Amino acid sequence: MSAVLSAQEKPQVTNALLYLDGVNVAFDRFKAINNLSLIIAPGEMRAIIGPNGAGKTTMMDIVTGKTKPDTGDVLFDGGSVDLTELDEAGIAELGIGRKFQKPTVFENQTVADNIVLALKGQRGPFSALFGERNRTSRETVDHALDIVRLTASRDRLAGDLSHGQKQWLEIGMLLAQDPKLLLVDEPVAGMTDAETEVTAVLLKEINKSHSVVVVEHDMAFVRALGVKVTCLHEGSVLAEGSIDAVSSNPRVIEVYLGR
Repeated sequence: MSAVLSAQEKPQVTNALLYLDGVNVAFDRFKAINNLSLIIAPGEMRAIIGPNGAGKTTMMDIVTGKTKPDTGDVLFDGGSVDLTELDEAGIAELGIGRKFQKPTVFENQTVADNIVLALKGQRGPFSALFGERNRTSRETVDHALDIVRLTASRDRLAGDLSHGQKQWLEIGMLLAQDPKLLLVDEPVAGMTDAETEVTAVLLKEINKSHSVVVVEHDMAFVRALGVKVTCLHEGSVLAEGSIDAVSSNPRVIEVYLGR
């Protein structure tokens, strides 16, 4: 079965960029995802919160193809693509980029070269030397560095950056691939207060041209984003709405914020 659905097969149930409905995943009888439904609109930024074990990481694993759901729909790009039919590489090519909690950058390369290495295009050794990435204009690299506040550090080795700057660089590397959707896992973990404030600003700037899903525990940071919040618990949606509505929900306080 093709992951890209024909006009006859294409579900007319959503205009969403990302659509999850009735998704279930169990590991050795433990239900990590339990009838999860989640809709991300084109151009939206959404914050996902919840206690450890709530299913946040598994949800991102499903969207990126690392984990296949037992049941349920996982559709992308207006319902035209069934993500369950694709592997991780195919999903990345579609335009879904993921940033993990721990930054993974090329520490022995310069900041600018990290952006160049991440650019969309063929990945073979010849293309690295002679191909699209080598022909990419300086302006493209400069634009990514400007958004993630690393222009002044373009010629520094990535290994010399602070923890927060490495997080920004990895976000810049994702941006260089021009994804339709960015999944960002705990971007401010380990950051200083000043770096956290900057991260909120740069993610809001990125959201002007990209859809973003942010998984985060720092509630002050989530509040600074000023976006719709989804709280997961035991693999399903516990509450959804503004940060004020979710943080005042008695069940959210009981299972998450009150701990």
